[in-house]
Amino acid sequence: MTEKMKRSLKDKLILKNSLVKEALSEFLGTFIMIALGCGSIAQSVLSRGEMGGAPVISLGFAMAVTIAIYVSGGVSGGHINPAVSFAMCLTGKMRWVKFPIYVIAQFLGAFVGAVAVFAINYDLLMFYTGGEFTVTGVNKTAHIFATYPEEYLSLTNGFADQVMSTAILVLGVFAIFDTDNLAVPKGLEPIAIGLLIILLTSSMARNSGCAMNPARDLSPRFFTYIAGWGPEVFTAGYQWWWVPIAGPMVGAAVGAAVYMLFIELHHAPVQPRQSKATHDKYELTNMEEEMQLQRGCPPPTL
Repeated sequence: MTEKMKRSLKDKLILKNSLVKEALSEFLGTFIMIALGCGSIAQSVLSRGEMGGAPVISLGFAMAVTIAIYVSGGVSGGHINPAVSFAMCLTGKMRWVKFPIYVIAQFLGAFVGAVAVFAINYDLLMFYTGGEFTVTGVNKTAHIFATYPEEYLSLTNGFADQVMSTAILVLGVFAIFDTDNLAVPKGLEPIAIGLLIILLTSSMARNSGCAMNPARDLSPRFFTYIAGWGPEVFTAGYQWWWVPIAGPMVGAAVGAAVYMLFIELHHAPVQPRQSKATHDKYELTNMEEEMQLQRGCPPPTL
């Protein structure tokens, strides 16, 4: 292939529409998060804890989020979460016209990520379950893909759990990217978010798994519905399925509002920098005044 043909092919492949680029970025980032994050859950569950457990899942999902943001952050901001996109739009950090595009890309990326987890672990799933995919019971596996509440958890308590955990997530994200605050060094923001995920999953995951992301929960849940787990994925836990969707959206609004009202609105206004010409003018004026004073003459009045 000649150099001219290579350039021509590259020109044909390069996307010109920025919104399409951002959508592809969100799709890929969310895919990576689910493929690796839910993959860490699959490894833990299907090995009956021998290759995992709660700490490994917490670390695995956090690192999956970190890599996903590194992959997509420079193009779309690496939201990989409809709740984060919603908070950005509410606070004017992103235009509302982008919101449905981002959300569609995130849901599609999460769905394909769930397909990847299922495909890679298919033989192990069949061996572990004997070919019977269940939501509850000793060999339950639906929780590899989506979150389900513990038996003691009410919908009200679960909803509050999702609101608070997502509010702290969004509050933390706003702080990490706030250049007028302590400001995480450029390029280290994904690592800071990964540490935030570890903190949240270490402190608020006992009730239902700490979803904090409608795309992360609903798309894989829908996949399990069509892949053999059946309608119980939507009826289990007293129709729990809507809580990890509504709760994070409310929590995102709460977290954004709290950060704006308590922190961001009160930053000192940035002082405009003087131009070099203005600076030189005042420097020369001050020098003239000093010379006049040294001669015993009063400085000229304006």
